[in-house]
Amino acid sequence: MKILALEIETPDATAAQFAPHLKAEAIRIWELHKSGQIRETYFRQDRKEAVLVLECADAKEAHRLLETLPLVQAGLITFEVIPLIPYPGFERLFGNPM
Repeated sequence: MKILALEIETPDATAAQFAPHLKAEAIRIWELHKSGQIRETYFRQDRKEAVLVLECADAKEAHRLLETLPLVQAGLITFEVIPLIPYPGFERLFGNPM
């Protein structure tokens, strides 16, 4: 299942609190990318928050995976986890007529 994960920064977190964890965070993201569990990684243009596209069995697995990130473990970020399904609208164009 494809999962969209939107980072939510902990209110009042400072850059100084993030700094010691950033290299470990990048390493963990890279490990998950190589394993295929993270398919795409972005930052929002309007603020410094990550947007991840995950491939997981379900939202629970996505939450467990995200809990392995150093910034999550440090309590500096959380994620909104959004399970996605394929767009069904094309059936109206190409599916069997009703």
